Amino acid sequence: MSAGSVARTPHFVLHQWQHAAKASTGSGFEETPALFVDGILMLGALTPKRWAKRAVTRNLIRRQIHAVSREFVGRLPPTAYVVRLRAAFNPQTFVSASSDVLKQAVREELKQLFGKVTSA
Repeated sequence: MSAGSVARTPHFVLHQWQHAAKASTGSGFEETPALFVDGILMLGALTPKRWAKRAVTRNLIRRQIHAVSREFVGRLPPTAYVVRLRAAFNPQTFVSASSDVLKQAVREELKQLFGKVTSA
């Protein structure tokens, strides 16, 4: 995540791993062994308790991140990604922790997030 973000939406941030030859994050970075294999698509999902208090909500968001990412597999450059939840969904709007309305809102926002990377 130290490489910075490649796309943002109101609730999510997408971080992309950059190869050491492309990254310029400071001294000593280039000498460390690579954590990821170049040319393989990998995805991680971070849903902190700070932004989604209930485990049901965190699991719903994680499942949606992985489901939507599968739709974009052919269009994403093969590298490592991390999708991070960075803001809470309004509990007054989404009363249920695991509702279809919340699921649809998360899906739409994730499609926008991945769409920003594939269109760039």
